[in-house]
Amino acid sequence: MAIGVVVVGATGRMGSAARAAVEEADGLELVATIDRTGDVTHNSVEQIDASTVDVMVDLTVAEAARANLVWAAANGVHAVVGTTGLSEDDIDRCRSEFVDSNCLIAPNFAIGAVLMMRFAELAAPWFDTCEIIELHHDNKIDAPSGTSRTTADRIAAASPDWAADPTLDEMVPGCRGGLVADAIRVHSVRMRGMLAHQEVILGAAGQTLTVRHDSYDRSSFMPGIIHACRVIGDHRGLTIGLDSFLGLKGT
Repeated sequence: MAIGVVVVGATGRMGSAARAAVEEADGLELVATIDRTGDVTHNSVEQIDASTVDVMVDLTVAEAARANLVWAAANGVHAVVGTTGLSEDDIDRCRSEFVDSNCLIAPNFAIGAVLMMRFAELAAPWFDTCEIIELHHDNKIDAPSGTSRTTADRIAAASPDWAADPTLDEMVPGCRGGLVADAIRVHSVRMRGMLAHQEVILGAAGQTLTVRHDSYDRSSFMPGIIHACRVIGDHRGLTIGLDSFLGLKGT
């Protein structure tokens, strides 16, 4: 029997791509599309019959996702969430409410990006310094990106020994980037012509290691979303990040 999927945020660029990917995927059935405007079947999740849905894919904004996640948890629907900007309180709420169904919140569905984060985490204990440059299109409203924050948190946790920032005089406030986990500097670029890119630069005496991932098209995120829809039933409760769904170490 096919897995019934509803895509929320179905008229945005990511949502439109996810909608098409679900329609083309073996073993999945697109049962509804949700958005406030555009060519969709419904305007809110409350309008659909939850008994027809196995998985909700949420690609909206944090405010909308909060309500959608409450609906999914209350109706026993699995949630695959690519929305950024959710707070720690939101995550804690998902952890407590997803009892009869499961929830994945992933900062990035590109499998290459997931591997990039894992590679950087593995390398971190062998280096003294690290900085992250994340580059996105000029319509992205949040900075730094969820991917860069997650990467920085994981790198910082992988080693207790990070060299202090030698900067004594920041001539232009903010030029050294934002500090994540009191250890890793993150620099955000917002530029026309970009989509989603991240470079992790690790340094030690006499050497640097650069790990970079580039998404040039939103199609790069679709294999991860489709895979998550297929296997989320096997991952109980709340999962942060796609790692464990790929057989990698989770966070």
